[in-house]
Amino acid sequence: MRTLKNYKFEIILFLATFGILGIFFLGISGSFSRKPANVAATSSSEPKVKVKPQSPSPSPLEKRLSDGSQSLLPDPSDLKQQGIAAYADGNYATAITALEAALNENRNDPEAFIYLNNARIGEKPAHTLAVIAPIGNTSEIGLEILRGAGQAQQELNQLVGAGGTPIKILIANDDNDPSIAKSVATDLVKRSEVLGVLGHYSSGVTLEAAPVYNQGKLPMVSAISTSVELSGFSPYVLRTVPSDSFAAAALARYMINDLGAQKAILYYDSNSAYSLSLKSEFATSVFSDGGEVMTEYDLADSSNFDADKQIALAKEQGADVIMLASSTDTLDPSLDVMAAVNQEFPLIGGDDLYHPRVLEDGGANAEGLVVAVPWHVLSDPNSEFVTGARDIWGGDVSWRSAMAYDAIAALGAALLEDPSREGIRKTLHEANFSADGATGNVHFLPSGDRNRAAQLVHIQPGERSGLGFDFIPVE
Repeated sequence: MRTLKNYKFEIILFLATFGILGIFFLGISGSFSRKPANVAATSSSEPKVKVKPQSPSPSPLEKRLSDGSQSLLPDPSDLKQQGIAAYADGNYATAITALEAALNENRNDPEAFIYLNNARIGEKPAHTLAVIAPIGNTSEIGLEILRGAGQAQQELNQLVGAGGTPIKILIANDDNDPSIAKSVATDLVKRSEVLGVLGHYSSGVTLEAAPVYNQGKLPMVSAISTSVELSGFSPYVLRTVPSDSFAAAALARYMINDLGAQKAILYYDSNSAYSLSLKSEFATSVFSDGGEVMTEYDLADSSNFDADKQIALAKEQGADVIMLASSTDTLDPSLDVMAAVNQEFPLIGGDDLYHPRVLEDGGANAEGLVVAVPWHVLSDPNSEFVTGARDIWGGDVSWRSAMAYDAIAALGAALLEDPSREGIRKTLHEANFSADGATGNVHFLPSGDRNRAAQLVHIQPGERSGLGFDFIPVE
């Protein structure tokens, strides 16, 4: 079984065998909006004034992609701006110094961290992977994805060493918008230097962009999208996060076996592919285990949503548990449901509820809520990934960072095997493929899914989050 660590002993043989081909493939990689460095003036009898050519104004799409020449996050610090400007001019030594100083000011900025990794590569040949995340409005979820990707990039580049070919990351912001995501995917397919993609966030957005990757034969690994509709969608579409069937089964077993409950009231978001998938899988799992979903309410239907009336009716109907298959877009009505429940029903829910707002705004109303997630930091607090994340970011990271790390680790391991789009696809689907990830070995089923059980966490009073409540594993 191949693991990421095994490749450390194969790098010399790999370079000797593929060095010539590597030069061909890697010669097409480079920066994307970098301004040309000044060239010394040719000799002449009269001094010449060199005029730096004006770069054309970037298109709206180009403003969404960067490997270091622009900030996709608002309000970058002065030091970060200096590093970005130097990177855009090809002055990598200055960029490194400025970005290191920026990270000393704010070590928790994954964009600056990735740009620093890229600046350290400079003009050397590199393999390029794209990371797509919703970061335009400083989305915390988007930053979580970038933290996992940046940490994996750094560790992979340390692994290949000075004699190997490093990985450069191109960041793309799709704002979790289906039409923008499709445009970004189309652009990435055209960039021959991009060999693989980590993306997208929500299942609906990934489903919209997935046909583009399939048609363009560009491997895409999602770290977040859980909809069962993605299973077997395309050999070019994979994911490191388990599908909703695993989360639904874990929540149904908890409801029936641990709570001794039989009747559930289910809330969902009709505008979310993720929510609809989890709703359907949960209803099926509960029925299979001998329970039932009595009533379903749409959190997105504001004209008919009334949490107080609905929970009062649930009491009259003899419901046992409230299931929240909500999305991040319906956090507000979900919090209204928690307030209406007022600790009178057990609450269970999907991984989109693993959000700081639920801790901060839900408070005591959210206490006891059980959520199914792919991984939790306290499940293996002394792992190399967890300790490495604490060293880099100064604290713990979420399951989204862990799944993003696993996606880049898998793509990186496949790159070492065969640095081409088709080679990556074939490698990821091999029966004996395995990469060392944050959450154990990363291996894909023929459907592109990852065979990994969900983990249950619940909200309890605590100080780890700084919000008065924490998500901790259910024992």
